Parts: sequence; structure tokens; C-alpha cells
Amino acid sequence: MLRSIFGWTKPEAPSASRAAVPPDHLVVAVGDLHGRLDLLELLWGKIDAASRLSAARQRTLIFIGDYVDRGLQSAQLVERLLDGFPGFETVYLKGNHDETLLQFLSDPAIGEAWRNFGGLETLSSYGVAHAAGKSWAQTRGEFASLLPKTHEAFFKNLRLYHVVGDYIFVHAGLKPRVPLDEQRESDLLWIREEFLDSAVNFGRVVVHGHTPADAPEVRNNRIGIDTGAYMTGNLTAVVLEGRTRQFLSTS
Repeated sequence: MLRSIFGWTKPEAPSASRAAVPPDHLVVAVGDLHGRLDLLELLWGKIDAASRLSAARQRTLIFIGDYVDRGLQSAQLVERLLDGFPGFETVYLKGNHDETLLQFLSDPAIGEAWRNFGGLETLSSYGVAHAAGKSWAQTRGEFASLLPKTHEAFFKNLRLYHVVGDYIFVHAGLKPRVPLDEQRESDLLWIREEFLDSAVNFGRVVVHGHTPADAPEVRNNRIGIDTGAYMTGNLTAVVLEGRTRQFLSTS
């Protein structure tokens, strides 16, 4: 279910409006993809066009995590990400769905839980079918044999967060009142209400995904860019340059 942006109390002038990236930097962060290669290609066209209007010499494209599950093109999406994006340094963050894929490779017993997260669609994109009567151990074996080594390395090398200027980028959010170097990976990938409902100043504006909303959410301390692309067809990116901010979307 989408988290409505209209269910929040209207904030005072957000600190997000005063946050900045360093001079001569252009930073673009893209929300949760969930196997929607089609939307990524559409959004990339808009990002590329917008970037051509900037004179910034350092350009960073950050993906907020959750590349797999639910959508039908997880394998193809990862392959596209590995191709890179001309003119941009790329940063790939880890999402909870990406972590679940890695856990399945280590422990097929979580297969049923992964099914509920949309894992069957991911398996199918790699040519693996989990049919009736087939054990999750068998499915895991097939998946491990068909998963390209480059894709496995991609998932294993995903970062937990990235900092640029006054912003920190992370998949789910931060646990309030916990220093960055003491944050638990499980919170960075899974946290919801404790972070979303907090008015705590995290030291930087947190740009995150994980919890879909009807539109980008801008609060005093955070910017949410997950707009439920896999079910809405609306993939969102935030473009940051100096103290300016704009949103690009596929709908």
C-alpha cells in the first residue's frame, strides 16, 4: 500500500531547502527499481537531458537499492546497470530485497519468505522456475548456476550508504539518535516508522527509498524518492545541484 503524502502534518520550512551539494557537483539519486528496466531507460533519457543543461564537472548517479523482485526484468536490469551511464560516476546502494537475494544463495530455507517479497519474478528473469514439488534447495542450486558471476559480484559489492555534501543517501533510513558508524545494517535496509515519523536532525538530509509514497516526500530531515515504480509505473529521481533540487519522473 502506498504511504500517502497527505497523511503528514505540514512541516515548517524544511532544512532540506537549505541543504547543498559541493560546488561544481551534480548529484542524481534514483528510487527503487524492482525489475522495471523499461522505466529505468525512460528515466535515464530524462536524466541525461537534464544533465546536459548543467556545467558541473563532477556528476554522480546514485541508485537507492532494491533492483530485484516484483518486476519482471531483474536480470536484465542488473545487466543494464553494469553497462554504466555515460558522464556519471555511479554508486549502487543495497536494498533489503537485494540482501534477501544474497541470503537465499546462502540459505535456501528462506525461499518461501522470498517468494512473498516477489522472488519468483527474480528467479524467472534468470531462467529459473520454482514449480510445485521442487525443493527450495533445488531452486537455489539452479539459480546459483545461472546467476552470472558479474551479477553476484554486483550484489555483494553494494554499498550501505553514500555521503555527498549535506546529504546522506541510504535505502531505508537511519535509526534516530544513533551515530552513523554505529548504525545497524538491518536498520539501514529495513527501518520504517521509527525513521519516517522522526523529527530528529540526522546531521545531513537523508535521501531514501524503501517506503513507497504517492509522490516524493520532502520533510525537515529527509527526502523520500520511492514512488512504487513496480506497481505505479512512476519511477522518480531527485536532481541536486548547489542548493537547488528538482524531481524527474516517468509519469
